[in-house]
Amino acid sequence: MSAIEIEQLGKSFGAVEVLRDINIEIASGEFVVLVGPSGCGKSTLLRMIAGLEEQTTGEIRIGGRVVDEMPAKSRDIAMVFQSYALYPHMSVADNMSFALRLAKVPREEIVSRVKAAAEILGLQDLLGRMPRQLSGGQRQRVAMGRAIVRDPAAFLFDEPLSNLDAKLRVKMRAEIKKLHQRLGRTSIYVTHDQTEAMTLADRIVVLNRGRVEQIGTPSELYEQPANLFVAGFIGSPEMNLIRGRIDNGAFVAEQGLRLPLPEDARMGDRDGVVYGIRPQHIAVGGNHARARVQVVEPTGEAQELTLSADGLDLMVEVRDRPPFKPDQEIGLEIAVNKVHLFDARNGTRIV
Repeated sequence: MSAIEIEQLGKSFGAVEVLRDINIEIASGEFVVLVGPSGCGKSTLLRMIAGLEEQTTGEIRIGGRVVDEMPAKSRDIAMVFQSYALYPHMSVADNMSFALRLAKVPREEIVSRVKAAAEILGLQDLLGRMPRQLSGGQRQRVAMGRAIVRDPAAFLFDEPLSNLDAKLRVKMRAEIKKLHQRLGRTSIYVTHDQTEAMTLADRIVVLNRGRVEQIGTPSELYEQPANLFVAGFIGSPEMNLIRGRIDNGAFVAEQGLRLPLPEDARMGDRDGVVYGIRPQHIAVGGNHARARVQVVEPTGEAQELTLSADGLDLMVEVRDRPPFKPDQEIGLEIAVNKVHLFDARNGTRIV
C-alpha cells in the first residue's frame, strides 16, 4: 500500500484553477520531490497534503485512510517550513519539545526524544541557546529537530533551504539526505531548484501551471524527458532546444544548420521538430558543425561556452581543455545517441 495517495486532486481560488487532475502514489519510505517554477502549485499541493489547505476536488489518503476532512494535527505528519518559525523567547530544547508538551507527552519521554533528535542533528551543545544565538543552518536544524521529535509517519519540507547561502545549502542538502536514510520516513520535499531535486529525490514530480508534466527518477527525467518543458527544466546548463525539420535523413535548423540524427530517428521528412541536445553531449573538435565562441564562463571544473553556429546560439560544457577565448572558431561533435526529438506543436517527445 502506498504511504500517501493523491487522486484527481484539484484546487481553485474562485475562478482561478491552480491545480488540476493531480495523481501521485508515494510508497512508504520514499523521498519524493515536487519541483517546478514559481506559481506552478507545488507549495499549495504540499499544504493540502498537510491539511493546511482544503482541496476543491479529489482525494488524499495517508496510510490507506482518507484524510480529506481530517485536521492537520490528526494526519501524523510533520512539516518543515521555508521560514524557521522558531519561538524567539524559547530555547532550542523548548522549541523542539513544544508540540510534545502541548500533546501532554510525559516529561521523561520528551527529554528522551529531544536528546535523540539533537544527537541526530548535532545539536547537543546548543539545546540551551536561544534562536538569536544560532546561525541560519543551526536554526534550520532546530526546525527539522522539532519535526523529528514528533516521530511522524511522513515529513513534508516546503523549500527549507531557500533562505541559506549557496555553500550552506549544499551542506544542509546532504544532511537532509542522511537524515532520510537514517530514519526511513516517507518524505515530500518542495523546491524550485532542479539541482536540489536531482540530488535528493528517489522520484521527482515535475509540475507546471498546476499540472503534472512527468513523474520519474532523476535519471529517467534527465535521459528521457517526456516533453519540451521537462527537457528545458531538468539539467544544468539547460538543454539546447533547436527548432527545425527533418530533411533527407538529417535535422535542419530554421537557421539552416544541418545536424546528425540517431539511427532510430531517421524517419521520413517532417516539419515542426525540436532537436534537443544537452551541453554536456557536444564535444569540441569534430566535423558535425563549425561554431564561433561568443562567451566563456569558467566554473572551476569546466567551461560553459556560448557559441554561434550559422546564426544559431548553442551552449556547450567542456572539461579538461585549455581555456577558450571569445571569437575563437571551433569544430563540434554531437553525441548522436544522446539526441532528443520533440513535436514543436504540442511539445511531446518523438524520440
